Amino acid sequence: MLTNILVVVAILIIIVLVLAAMKPPTFRIERSTTINAPADRVFALINDLHSWGNWSPWEKVDPSMKRTFSGSPNGVGAVYEWDGNSKAGSGSMKITKSVAPSAIDINLDFLRPFKASNIAEFRTATTGGATQVTWAMHGPNQFLGKVVKVFFNMENMVGKDFERGLTNLKVIAEQQG
Repeated sequence: MLTNILVVVAILIIIVLVLAAMKPPTFRIERSTTINAPADRVFALINDLHSWGNWSPWEKVDPSMKRTFSGSPNGVGAVYEWDGNSKAGSGSMKITKSVAPSAIDINLDFLRPFKASNIAEFRTATTGGATQVTWAMHGPNQFLGKVVKVFFNMENMVGKDFERGLTNLKVIAEQQG
């Protein structure tokens, strides 16, 4: 009986590992929205990491999270580091590209609960009197990430956070007008 259980467990582990190995080597998560505000106003809210506390979907995960800002006040070289509870984790963001009012790239490094280095991109485009904003994140899909993706749909999980953040950004940008 114990032998049968061990064989079944071994087969399940092999199946999970094979499914994980079949996952792509990179990932990309992307969401967009239209904001009824000028592109320069939307751009400023993203380009200044100090303002992320007002719209980022992760800022309220840990109200006592430690936040540190360094480097440039905004734009290229601006750095934001956080250290929070187990849900917030710890890591840093550094703006590496800032082309007003259309493009911002951010190096995003997670330290806890897992180590990962990704790129976050924000792109804006004017359409009529509104601004189309696209928020994307991409990076390597390490093997542990592939195993997690066998059980969880990270596209939907992180995508919902992006959607919530874009909704918050929309409310703030439209209220400033």
